[in-house]
Amino acid sequence: MTTTRWLNADEQVAWRSFVDGFRALIDVLDRQLQADNNLPHTYFEVLIPLSEAEDRTLRMSELAEAARSSRSRLSHAVARLEERGWVRRLNCPTDRRGQLAQLTDEGFAAVEAAAPGHVEAVRKYLIDRLSPEQLKVMGEIGELLLASTSESDLPPRPG
Repeated sequence: MTTTRWLNADEQVAWRSFVDGFRALIDVLDRQLQADNNLPHTYFEVLIPLSEAEDRTLRMSELAEAARSSRSRLSHAVARLEERGWVRRLNCPTDRRGQLAQLTDEGFAAVEAAAPGHVEAVRKYLIDRLSPEQLKVMGEIGELLLASTSESDLPPRPG
């Protein structure tokens, strides 16, 4: 039997501050995108990888991974983005079961319209408040999190 290694008081304060602060940041970024562009942050996180992909196209499974989303949640988001005319689904030419998501010109225009305000909000609420040393440490923490979570033995997200 494994003994639980509980967080000590300092670790608990740091952990909760990190989680609460990150949630508050995502909330304010979502509110900015909603107010300025009628665009939820979760949809923006789907549009960005598409805008950066070759031919603005990704397999749905790759897009789900890039957006850190389940395939079913991504499918719902893509359906809403299709209704706006920002994304289209295509059959995958190399895999009969696969589907592609492609950012339309209208979708790319929506990303271009939303990006300046989003970047300003990221700067206002985070980047411009950090010293160069803190910015470097934030990047290192992000890299550490990506590396440690890539080693997870948990099952993948359900479809």
